[in-house]
Amino acid sequence: MTDRAQRVFITGASGGIGAALARDYAARGATLGLLGRRREALDSLAAALPGTHHVYAADVTDHAAVAAAAHDFIEREGGADIVIASSGISCGTLTERPEDLPLFEEILAVNLTGTIATFAPFIESMKNGSGARRLVAIGSMAGIRGMKGAGAYCASKAAVHSYAEALRLEMKRYGIRVVTIAPGYIATPMTRNNRFPMPFLMSAERFAARAVSTIARGRSFRVIPWQMGVAAALLRLLPNAVFDALFSRAPQKARKLPSGAA
Repeated sequence: MTDRAQRVFITGASGGIGAALARDYAARGATLGLLGRRREALDSLAAALPGTHHVYAADVTDHAAVAAAAHDFIEREGGADIVIASSGISCGTLTERPEDLPLFEEILAVNLTGTIATFAPFIESMKNGSGARRLVAIGSMAGIRGMKGAGAYCASKAAVHSYAEALRLEMKRYGIRVVTIAPGYIATPMTRNNRFPMPFLMSAERFAARAVSTIARGRSFRVIPWQMGVAAALLRLLPNAVFDALFSRAPQKARKLPSGAA
């Protein structure tokens, strides 16, 4: 890296993990592009951060608006060093309920397609860039194994993991590292109303510090906190019969309108 400030573009920046990442990067002197649905929250965040940053009020499902924001940031800053797709929503869903089908579609549109739409407009300029360049997908522990009542969310995050892995192979020849970070339970609006135990619950600020370190090192995949990484490794190894016996009676996420998008 040169001595110039890092240029970091973050979606989902109006709350939760995205806002925590913005605060951490700004404290390190980065220049930020902050995209989220809630303009007032974005303006408040930007005003509280050291430095001058760019605010874009848009939904990641509005692909034209995301592309316009990306191109504006590239033009103003001469490119981006780090792009973080942090927008996400979650709610309980049941396949047998016809009224839940639009929720499945919405969760996949935000969590998966929104990630793709975030990265797409930056890739060409990043290919022509130099130094440490990162595309960062925020996945989830929920993408490791499916959990009852959370089919849409688990499917969306499993897809994010696989998509980012494919993109990592595509970007390798250009020196662009694709980093996937799978949060465990992080104290954000998305987890606030969970009605079940959340082991190793971590503050968004502590998560952000660890995520920034992971991004700097260019690690391909990391679960944060590390204790949940151990749990993830064990879950991958469980035979289906054992997994089904252990989790078929576990509490499940409540069915309600999606929450957590920022």
